[in-house]
Amino acid sequence: MARSGAGRAGTRADEVLRRLRTDILEGRFEPSSKLGFAELGSRYEVSSGVLREVLPRLVEQGLATSEPQLGFRVVDVSVDHLTQLTDARVALETLVIRQAIERGDLDWESRVVAKHHALARIGRDDAGPSHENWLAAHEDFHLALMEGCENTYLFETAARLRSISEVYRCWSTPEHRRIHRDVESEHRAIMEAAVARDADLAVELCEHHIRLTTELLIASQAARVPA
Repeated sequence: MARSGAGRAGTRADEVLRRLRTDILEGRFEPSSKLGFAELGSRYEVSSGVLREVLPRLVEQGLATSEPQLGFRVVDVSVDHLTQLTDARVALETLVIRQAIERGDLDWESRVVAKHHALARIGRDDAGPSHENWLAAHEDFHLALMEGCENTYLFETAARLRSISEVYRCWSTPEHRRIHRDVESEHRAIMEAAVARDADLAVELCEHHIRLTTELLIASQAARVPA
């Protein structure tokens, strides 16, 4: 019976983590804002015990920080941090993808194709459930690309950097999200290069994909600052 209760608690924590993570990525919690137990408990109708399990996991994912006396906060963001993060992602994520292409088996190929297919079928709206589904499918696709890498440390570090970078989506204004960028074609080209085992092309496309996103986010942030 004790195991059953623990399972229910774990499931509840997973659900709260998913909701809190989505709220952070959607900008419902501002960067560096405090994640207080009372507010979160009321918002998600959950006990402090569950939150004590959830918040450290959020820190592990890079979406929050924890300091003595200050408690938990959403990770801070800045242009300088984003620039450094982008350089780190390009260096590490391209290394992981190259190894995945070199070492991934047929099952890996199948997962990449399947995750791309799932992503392509979801409309990329600016808000609402479909947008949240797109964000989840987008993450699944990029993680699938890296999963063929046999080095767990490299994969987990690259995945964590990707998670942190997602916080910066809250910088995007609706106008900048409607720019003429064919993200679907970018994803398709990366998938096709990976499955064709063309590591050089896949790495080149991934770097362009990452850096273009950063350039647009910085431009979007600049547009939000009053002259």
